[in-house]
Amino acid sequence: MSAAFRRAASKIATLEALKEVCAEARRAGKTIAFANGCFDLLHVGHVRYLQGARAEGDLLIVGVNADASVRRLKGEGRPLQNEQDRALLVAALHAVDWVVVFSEDTVENLLLALRPDAHCKGTDYTEDSVPERHVVKGYGGRVAIVGDPKDHNTSALLARLAKR
Repeated sequence: MSAAFRRAASKIATLEALKEVCAEARRAGKTIAFANGCFDLLHVGHVRYLQGARAEGDLLIVGVNADASVRRLKGEGRPLQNEQDRALLVAALHAVDWVVVFSEDTVENLLLALRPDAHCKGTDYTEDSVPERHVVKGYGGRVAIVGDPKDHNTSALLARLAKR
């Protein structure tokens, strides 16, 4: 196993471990940004989204939907890659400090447990359309819309591949 692989794998943590990471970061005066997604077929839009999220805090934690959650959200035949592989790919990105896999369909429980300063969503949302906005504002956090225009997504890539 390469050093780069071990380094990426070491960035995948449990919720309990990340609670302590957040507490330590806050004691050190650092801010925490949080982003989430399925990341089923990693593409440039994901990279730009996560780079934008990283700019919102000193530390970026990314929630990756578990396989069962992706199936419920995206339908049969998804995910294309299992949760461990998807988490590892996200963890390998330079912008990402930590990754946690979660099984719920929303990130409300993660947000309440970690209380990030910024909950980052892509440009397919507005601040008013983010489902968890009330949770975030309830504990004093903020919603940040980050990334480039939503010109690419996994479903569209899969449709293009199917045509070929």
